[in-house]
Amino acid sequence: MSESAPTLIQSVQRALHLVEAVSARQGRARAKELARDLRLGLPTTYHLLRTLTHEGYLSKLDDGSYVVGPAFMRVATQDRMAGTVARARPVMQGLRDEWHSPVYLAAHVDGEITVVEIVDSAKSPSIDLWVGMSDSAHATALGKCILGSLEDEEREDYLARHPLHSLTRRTVTSRSALEGEIRASAGVARDHEEYALGVQCIAAPVITADFLGAVAVACRPDQVAGAKEMAIITALTRASRRIQRSIAITD
Repeated sequence: MSESAPTLIQSVQRALHLVEAVSARQGRARAKELARDLRLGLPTTYHLLRTLTHEGYLSKLDDGSYVVGPAFMRVATQDRMAGTVARARPVMQGLRDEWHSPVYLAAHVDGEITVVEIVDSAKSPSIDLWVGMSDSAHATALGKCILGSLEDEEREDYLARHPLHSLTRRTVTSRSALEGEIRASAGVARDHEEYALGVQCIAAPVITADFLGAVAVACRPDQVAGAKEMAIITALTRASRRIQRSIAITD
């Protein structure tokens, strides 16, 4: 007995084909051009375009032409980020197992800094992120590392929009002190119990043509005492370079 054919919704197919047709015309097209390309009636084309525009998958410009919209770009960005995280995870797992500490990956996306992956275990649990990265970048090694990697204008814009809240008695809340620390970081950033007491983090940048972020190890203060800190920095820097290479291969 042959398998039954799948049930296809023609209007959905046509809508998806419209987005593809806009992209095929160098990302900008008019309704009549799209109707002709897809052999659709003009009324049907307008109905579909209105729906796609309302949902943000297309945008209508002042001259009446259509371009790919923000919703579609968000989906594409999330898909790329998922691929980036998948390639970074094995390296992060190795770093976690080497130092018996949770490992974090953060990224600068659309002007904000966010944690995109955490690799921990029952023996190396992650800390409770009681304050989101959007309000605590200044108090974390991850955030400082990314801020130090931004162009001056981007960093200025970020700091102008994000107050330096005090999260512990060690949190740096002075703008000049934070910027001085970032300038002196030499590519590796630290936080000394600034986000949570009893936790110190070290972060190294992860930067490719399409990704700006950082990877960090969270440790107890005794784990980063003396020579141990340099050993962690060496392992972390090696891991950040491996993640960069794995991402860049498919960028």
